[in-house]
Amino acid sequence: MIQSIDRAAKILGLLQGARRLGISELAAALELPPSTVHGLVKSLQAHGLVAQESSGNRYMLGPTLLKLSSVYLDTLDVRARAMRWMHELSRRTGYATRLGVNLLGEVLIIHHDRRPDGTEQMPETGLNLPAHASALGKVLLAYNAELENDVLSKPLAEFTGETITDPAVLRSQLEEVRKNALGLEYEEAVIGEASIAAPVYDESGTVIAVLSVVLPASEWPASEAIVRELRDAAWTISRELGASVWSSQGVR
Repeated sequence: MIQSIDRAAKILGLLQGARRLGISELAAALELPPSTVHGLVKSLQAHGLVAQESSGNRYMLGPTLLKLSSVYLDTLDVRARAMRWMHELSRRTGYATRLGVNLLGEVLIIHHDRRPDGTEQMPETGLNLPAHASALGKVLLAYNAELENDVLSKPLAEFTGETITDPAVLRSQLEEVRKNALGLEYEEAVIGEASIAAPVYDESGTVIAVLSVVLPASEWPASEAIVRELRDAAWTISRELGASVWSSQGVR
């Protein structure tokens, strides 16, 4: 491993989630001299990977990362094949839809189709969700034993009063996910939001992504019609990726 690249990557990781940190804070987190961190940050800034506050000495992620993330998302075959069906799913259900994949133990939203009601909504593509507190994440955990063991071996953060932080309780839920090929979440990450999710398979039968419908908590639980629409869309996307069977039996 090249030390300077490793350190630069850790700096970017510390700044994720819209964090703004100063040199001393970054140095303390990395356990490095401030002078070393200053040089790394200035190098990242020169390439647009880090930006400095217009009035202050704190740093944040830079615009180049947005360009790179867009290029990355455009290379994902599953996203390209899912976009049309997600738009149709949003239209048919009246709710927003998300497509997520695993990224370092969290859920990366690689596409978000907004509610078709014309209301102002925050774009979510590129955002991360906690795996243990989202319907998308529960499906990813249920069909990936290594990921499940890794995430559940660490303390589970509590985001709301509904967040499941007991590994035994979560494992029991994951058994239900595998049984029904359906993940459920009610106000576990965000108050007022609930969601359902279904797996997306590739030609080998591996769950490579997850599709979800996002509902207001006031309209929970999802109707059978919405569940059916979600499963139909997940199967259609899976079929376009070469899957021959869509069921609860994914490769773990």
